Amino acid sequence: MIAVVTVLCAFPLGYFVRSRLAASTAYAIAYLWAFTFQTLYLVLDMLSQGHTLNDDPAFVPDEFPWQYGLVTLLIFLTGFGLVALGHRVGRGRRERRQESARSSLTGTRGSAASGKTAASANVAG
Repeated sequence: MIAVVTVLCAFPLGYFVRSRLAASTAYAIAYLWAFTFQTLYLVLDMLSQGHTLNDDPAFVPDEFPWQYGLVTLLIFLTGFGLVALGHRVGRGRRERRQESARSSLTGTRGSAASGKTAASANVAG
């Protein structure tokens, strides 16, 4: 469940939300909700199994589930990486849209080669 939340939420939040802090906070809230729900589901499954030899509960009562903690931590950190990647890609999209809006207001066209507008190239000589 946490992997699904990470895949579905992390990159889009970074891409569409302008503030990286807000995107990271929104991802953390979604992840932590899913983590709590998933952990409760797995613990209840373990408690209701009866622990016979044929059962395969997610957690064994006599062992500390450090593997579960490690995997969930890696998924959590991967999600922050996806938020950062989405923010980087989204920033390029926002800058292109801003440049397009700015050039449509001034009536100039941006030059892809120089990064300058046609009007500023004429003024500079």
